[in-house]
Amino acid sequence: MTDETKLAFGHPEERAATTEGADFLDRISLRNHVVEVEIGAFQAERGVTQRLSFDVVVEVYPLEEDAGDDVDRILSYDRVTEAIAHELAAERLNLLETLSVRIADRILLEPQAARVFVRIQKLDRGSGELGVEIVRARGDASTAVAEGEKPHPRVVFLTQEAMVSEYLGGWIEEMGADAPLIFCVGLPEVAAPQTGHPLTQRRVDLLAIEQNAWMLAARDRRCFVVGTWTELDWAMKNGQTCVWAPSKMVLDAVDGPKGSDAMALAQWLAGEMDACELVFIGADVSSVSTEGGKVPMRSLPVA
Repeated sequence: MTDETKLAFGHPEERAATTEGADFLDRISLRNHVVEVEIGAFQAERGVTQRLSFDVVVEVYPLEEDAGDDVDRILSYDRVTEAIAHELAAERLNLLETLSVRIADRILLEPQAARVFVRIQKLDRGSGELGVEIVRARGDASTAVAEGEKPHPRVVFLTQEAMVSEYLGGWIEEMGADAPLIFCVGLPEVAAPQTGHPLTQRRVDLLAIEQNAWMLAARDRRCFVVGTWTELDWAMKNGQTCVWAPSKMVLDAVDGPKGSDAMALAQWLAGEMDACELVFIGADVSSVSTEGGKVPMRSLPVA
């Protein structure tokens, strides 16, 4: 085996050693950290867990003063495993590439972290160990995480009557004036096909809600249908009025809503987005649970 091939299949710590700069940096490493998680783009990977193996090497800036054997003053191994756990819990993902980048970005938020090598391998897919490996350094564009810039939108649920109301344009102007606006809708008046099976019926219902979202977007050119966290974040930051298509975000959620009740979905989204408020227009909110709700709610008549 050539040196290049050996290095390609070596531990990230070995690769880190070959790419170091003139100024040597200390490293901490995590090897063979195995976690069972649901991940993958194929249907066969949904609803089941598989083992992932994580290898991480972090190059760290030296402390200006001696740490004095104080664990609180160093970048500890716990911060690395916490970064992995946080990203696994945040959202169900399809790609190891996405997961590895998010883990690297989170580790690089640590003041001491200068550069990070992340390798993730699937241990239960196919006959070998399938995986990806990335390297990211502080200052990379992808690591510009700005927690303080997170918007706090207003989430508004519209009934069918509200969707076709002559007041739609006014609601967009009024409710989107001081906060990003996200519309949620329910099932259309035309009944969705019935599958006779809870899991498949849930998917059919979610798709029917998305069809209704497109119907709302067709009524006002200021409305844009969004179906991923990335789309939602970009649309809000660029002043677009969003209409939520819930399928992907709900099905990918690690601890998301289990059913397809549209009002419950709107409440879940508002909580996930840390919304400034949740507004129900034309809806009977007596069935909406307020227990543990952190987002203020109010209801309005259609007219």
